[in-house]
Amino acid sequence: MKKLKNPCILCVMISIALLLGMLSGCDSQAPQEQPKTPPTQGRSEFDEAGAKSDIKIGLLLETYDVARWARDEQYFKEKAKSLGAEVISAIANGDQDKQNQQADTFLTQGVNVLVVVPKDLKTAARIIKSAHEKKVPVLAYDRLILNCDLDTYITFDNEKVGYMQAKGILEKVPEGNYILLGGAATDNNAKLLRNGQIKAIDEHQKATGKKINILADPFLDNWDKEEARRRISNMLTKFKSEGKNVQAIVASNDATAGGAIAALKAEGLDGKVAVSGQDAELAACQRIMEGTQTVTVYKPVRRLAESSAEIAVKLAQGKKPAEAIKEMGLQVNNLNNGAIEVLSIFLEPQFVTKDNMVDTVIADGWHPLEKVFANIPKNQWPPSK
Repeated sequence: MKKLKNPCILCVMISIALLLGMLSGCDSQAPQEQPKTPPTQGRSEFDEAGAKSDIKIGLLLETYDVARWARDEQYFKEKAKSLGAEVISAIANGDQDKQNQQADTFLTQGVNVLVVVPKDLKTAARIIKSAHEKKVPVLAYDRLILNCDLDTYITFDNEKVGYMQAKGILEKVPEGNYILLGGAATDNNAKLLRNGQIKAIDEHQKATGKKINILADPFLDNWDKEEARRRISNMLTKFKSEGKNVQAIVASNDATAGGAIAALKAEGLDGKVAVSGQDAELAACQRIMEGTQTVTVYKPVRRLAESSAEIAVKLAQGKKPAEAIKEMGLQVNNLNNGAIEVLSIFLEPQFVTKDNMVDTVIADGWHPLEKVFANIPKNQWPPSK
């Protein structure tokens, strides 16, 4: 091997090689920006110090299909974290068997309490059985679980929600042909909503002597916008052929209201038929301001999620449901689930129309004014406060 005439050249070459190696090493260790994806099974929250909490909560959600559920999860986790609890969550994507398996996984991982938004209110009872075998309490979140010894249940007063939905439509259409469009037949909340709707209609007829003719009152397979559109479209065609005009649709949530309004639009009837909803979804709030939806019922999800997180922590600490509820200054209610009287919390919903949109949904920070009024000329926007 020939010697280099200038040994300094060798030093320079070695230095360059070392420098390139260092740069390459830095690149391989540089943190990569992670895509922003919804929380999935096993994703955990930690306290500010980065250490795991002594309290671990398993949060089981049915779906993200309805816009609100990701926000429920976010508010729940933030509140639990502030109370020093760790949360792991899972999404069942509408599959109850999958959710039951997720519950078993969480129990194996040592959760202290389970919080469940079930898909099927009957077969979800297996979760309670498995949890109680490990002495883990279960809180049903916004949907009751039937035929089991459920520890506690938190929701909004769903009969009152249904009552408010129908009441809002009755004020707009005091008599005429109605369609009652129910939610998922498997969801007990859909039945409670219907009870409230019928109660409001019966009271109205007795008080005013005016007749509400219910042309149809179907429940759906799911809280699905497209199914609602298809069913309403078919009914409009049928009733038109019979010479019956539809004046009002009491839809049980904003997704089904959106489907109903799409069907009405295809017939040139959007804005001419009164339509109710629930959840104060952004699209529904926009439709209310545009005049194609009459009313929605706003359920302050932050309060539901934060109250649930607080109760879950208390249950994990070994407190009984009645004790936990009373410590929070809330009223203890009883609701029969087919097996026992479940200790329950009923939070208050809010009635929302064009007239009080600013003072409810917007004032609460649920949606910003500029989004709710996005399709309204700016000269019709309310003055900023």
